[in-house]
Amino acid sequence: MSINAIEKIELGVFPTPVHKLTRLSAHLGGPQIYIKRDDLTGLALGGNKTRKLEYLLADALAKGCDCVITAGAAQSNHCRQTAAGAAKLGLTCHLVLGGQAPDMANGNLLLDQLFAAHIHWSGEKRKGEDIPALVDQLRAQGKKPYVVPYGGSNTIGALGFIHAYSELMIQCDAFAQDVQFSDIVFASSSGATHCGLVLGKQMNNGNSNIIGINIDKDEQGKDSYKSQLQQLIEHSASQLAIDYNGSIDDLHLIDDYIGQGYGVVGRLEREAIALCAQYEGILLDPVYTGRAMGGLIDMIRRKQFKADSNVLFWHTGGAPAIFAYADALQ
Repeated sequence: MSINAIEKIELGVFPTPVHKLTRLSAHLGGPQIYIKRDDLTGLALGGNKTRKLEYLLADALAKGCDCVITAGAAQSNHCRQTAAGAAKLGLTCHLVLGGQAPDMANGNLLLDQLFAAHIHWSGEKRKGEDIPALVDQLRAQGKKPYVVPYGGSNTIGALGFIHAYSELMIQCDAFAQDVQFSDIVFASSSGATHCGLVLGKQMNNGNSNIIGINIDKDEQGKDSYKSQLQQLIEHSASQLAIDYNGSIDDLHLIDDYIGQGYGVVGRLEREAIALCAQYEGILLDPVYTGRAMGGLIDMIRRKQFKADSNVLFWHTGGAPAIFAYADALQ
């Protein structure tokens, strides 16, 4: 398939802005930090998944599907944006969420309900393990479901960030002074964001280091997230006819900031959220961007970037989850 031949449907507001974090950079005393505001994509309080959903939900419509299914944690940003996109397009949305139904919904879960998503609770399984049974159930009812993969992470979803890298390059050229980013840092979880940026860099002959901060514990060896990410990159490059010959050793995936695991807020996340709020008036979320920014801050303090370099933090959204983590952030 050709990368330019795949249709999308407009769900967000692009390009998202890029600007300096002047006060935070001065406070840390390291490189100049810039931020790419994908928390402002416009769909249901924003987030990076909007870019992926523009292609995934277009594919669902093209295939004549009348409902979508996806999965995630109870406070999944991906599920919230999927529910909003489905509502906008007139598709019924089914969300398979890890955990149990709370006494009172807040944060992303409250928004899921406002978008009239059908919630299916799956206990300890938050990555869509129960989706096949739900697909069979809906088909038996005469429905035609479309499965949006966990995190929107497949080749179609990766298209959103292949094009996002091109969007960033255009913005760099438009700065009053030529700005080149030595590094691009972001939260890396299900893989399509990371995959898209790696392949987008390849297509645009970019020079930035693509640095993903791993936010979740996973298996090691051949089934590790890093291995899965490399497979997604290789498969997507093959499917989209992108000339890519990088190996798993070329991937920058930092595992140093996982802490106690997915969604467990610690000092790292609390400090990052507080600093961005107090110095820049920008909200991060406790699970993804809080952890990724915490990692970036620690790397700056450890002098892992040149003091005169420009580093871009890609804000992937998620602010609604703050309200569900109020106790952990105080």
